[in-house]
Amino acid sequence: MKRTLPLLFFLSVTSVTFTAATPGFGQAAPQTKRPQGYYKVIPLRGATINEARISAAAATTIPLWDFSITSPVDNLPYSGTMVGRSPFFHGARTTNIPAVIVPIKLVMPDGGVFDPTAADPACSPSGTALSLVQASPILQSATFTMGGTVVGTTQYTDAYQRSNFWTNVSVTGDRYHTMLSPVTTVAAVTVNVPAGSGTTNTSGGCGKIGVMDIIWWQPHVENTIIPSLAAQGVNPTALPIFIFYNVVMTQGTPTLGGSTCCILGYHTAFGQLQTYSVSDFDTTTIFGPTTAAIAATSHEVGEWMDDPLGNNLTPVYGHTGQVTGCQNSLENGDPLSGTFMPPVAMPNGVSYTPQELAFYSWFFRQSPSIGVNGWYSDNGTFTTGAGPLCM
Repeated sequence: MKRTLPLLFFLSVTSVTFTAATPGFGQAAPQTKRPQGYYKVIPLRGATINEARISAAAATTIPLWDFSITSPVDNLPYSGTMVGRSPFFHGARTTNIPAVIVPIKLVMPDGGVFDPTAADPACSPSGTALSLVQASPILQSATFTMGGTVVGTTQYTDAYQRSNFWTNVSVTGDRYHTMLSPVTTVAAVTVNVPAGSGTTNTSGGCGKIGVMDIIWWQPHVENTIIPSLAAQGVNPTALPIFIFYNVVMTQGTPTLGGSTCCILGYHTAFGQLQTYSVSDFDTTTIFGPTTAAIAATSHEVGEWMDDPLGNNLTPVYGHTGQVTGCQNSLENGDPLSGTFMPPVAMPNGVSYTPQELAFYSWFFRQSPSIGVNGWYSDNGTFTTGAGPLCM
């Protein structure tokens, strides 16, 4: 969505249908109406961009670096902020950012319970949602080879960022990284969703699916849950990653078939300066195959990396991924929502398919791309920039 309104609430309001029948994007299952899955971002609230930079410089929040570029598509200057250290100085710039995994046990007002720490042999036979997230390439290292180029043995988001700026970081060998480390996990937080803010539904795939109102959830997590976890490392210098199990969100009435369902995840920043992400670990298969259950987490952590404040602007693009119209935000997951990476085999015996992510060069129409192999996304789905300005 093109940002023509004040940045007060959600961006990326277009949606897309994911299906269990195929890992492809936007192909509806025959004779079966599937709910639509999409992602959101809530831009920074409670501080200015400059205040966020000051906090980062003082090391009282996550480390941030600034970029600036003039895009050849419109000859206009753009600037923004990303997580870590700049890749443009050909130096050894490994950055470690603590991550805290927060499993959320949601108890719906109709009695439905959705617990990422509980065994579910029918829908998640390989382990609990929490254990599968913990063992995933989002948090553990794997060797990533992109088009024959080994970009590193590392976490997926770091492999993405290395490939995103490959022209600059490859000359440093294996010395540029942005890692989630250390990774800790807190005990499950039980949340009793109030009447009118959550429901339990038949998924149409495996098991039940919960639906919760994000308008209730967002202030609850920011005003109640995050402050309660301060002693366990949830603070502005860390990234809390909130994990749901088979629960999606709506903006308003929690109805599975409603016009604002189904939000699979979001990321945001508030105050001086707390960032966090929320994502559903889905094993219902109605939004994609079971191997793609980690897709929402990879989408949100990837977008946190390149648009941590939720307000990085780009030339207008659209008509790809979940962006059915036009938008101008550097949300690197949106243009490829529903498009997955090749399977990543992990030591727990499970193969994961994170979501593919678009490159910096794609948004700004750099030619040639500074990404790995001259690509414009980390599995080569995009081989050129985003094209003319979206109309």
